[in-house]
Amino acid sequence: MESAQTLSPDKHVKHTFDLLNAVFAGYPGRDFAIRLWEGSIWEPAGSSEHRFTIALNGPSALRRMFFPPTERKLGEAYMFGDFEIEGNMYQAIDLARYLWEGWSWSDTLRFAPKLLRLPMRDPGGNDQAARLSGDKHSVKRDMQAIQYHYDVSNEFYQLWLDEKMVYSCAYFKDPEESIDAAQSRKLDYICRKLRLQPGDRLLDIGCGWGALIMHAAEHYGVDALGITLAEKQLALANERIEAAGLADRCRAELLDYRNVDESRQFDKIVSVGMVEHVGRENLDVYFDKAYRLLQPGGVFLNHGITLFQAPKVPQYQAKDSFVQQYIFPDGDSQHIAYVLDVAAKSGFEVRDVESLREHYALTLKNWLKRYERHETEIREMLGPIGYRRWRIYLAGARWVFESGYNSIHQALLYKTVDGKGAAEHLPLNRDDWYRDN
Repeated sequence: MESAQTLSPDKHVKHTFDLLNAVFAGYPGRDFAIRLWEGSIWEPAGSSEHRFTIALNGPSALRRMFFPPTERKLGEAYMFGDFEIEGNMYQAIDLARYLWEGWSWSDTLRFAPKLLRLPMRDPGGNDQAARLSGDKHSVKRDMQAIQYHYDVSNEFYQLWLDEKMVYSCAYFKDPEESIDAAQSRKLDYICRKLRLQPGDRLLDIGCGWGALIMHAAEHYGVDALGITLAEKQLALANERIEAAGLADRCRAELLDYRNVDESRQFDKIVSVGMVEHVGRENLDVYFDKAYRLLQPGGVFLNHGITLFQAPKVPQYQAKDSFVQQYIFPDGDSQHIAYVLDVAAKSGFEVRDVESLREHYALTLKNWLKRYERHETEIREMLGPIGYRRWRIYLAGARWVFESGYNSIHQALLYKTVDGKGAAEHLPLNRDDWYRDN
């Protein structure tokens, strides 16, 4: 590793170069450079074309990033402006993965003398982090967590989601399909999986801005109820329903799934992107409630983020999560095998399971591009720290799904009639699901 320029005599520059040489001694990549605050360049030996450049904005940057390089520390250092990523941000995420996975306590001890030679910087007050109160996954605390994420503002999400404002994994016919087309495709795919019929009573647990219940009411003639804990989402959802002329058979309510009146029975239930907010300790409560709300012979489509494999990081790093602190407080995804086991114990027959992992990576790729196109407006809404917080999250989330740490599954669950199987109530094959796909 070497510099492309003559080293500055500044001691912090020298210490920074020494640390970079040590940290990246085993990194195989050669397609990036690091620019220091005073203009000197560090790059890997043999480096040629730079796909991205990391710009350190002060001598404290590496100490903030690497002491130690947990997901949260690296995310905060970017969010608070200790460094900038110029060029291909997504490629830089892979470099962060190398640091996050490969760093151990022995590395912290080995690099500590070099890190401690660099100054500290107080980023000032942090009003970005979630501050929740109450028992974890209580109704009160879950509402705080949901509103922290989903009630940023409706205008914020309108800038970078699709035209229907569907904030979940799209379903692509091919990688070049537009996000608008892929989200419409996903809505109809779900309705076909549920085999909705005119007059069906449909419950959507976690309905967002109402896109799915509106699609189901308009195109399948169902009587649809959506529930959410996000007040701003609710207001816009009902505005959109009214404007579409669907208020006679489609509505949204501010309601926790645990508090749905069980006298309101449903023929079909759907939940898209909500199960990851339930919490491992409440999964049985969630599936038990859905089972009791569903009519015998009905189906429940549960769509949510799942864990595929745990990151190869020390336990102290796995607990130090940027996403938990700044994006999805109390989020708690589980392996699909565990989710299905809990659902089965609640009485459901598992009829179909489909992974959409590649589709979510494509969804996030589209979201990030649209987000970055609206940088000026988002900076005005959220400020520079807020803009950077969401940018690093979207890029990191795409990498997580492409690399296979997270997946996303749709599970179709059936409530049997008098303990009998589904042979008399569901078609023998899935031809109708795939007719337009």
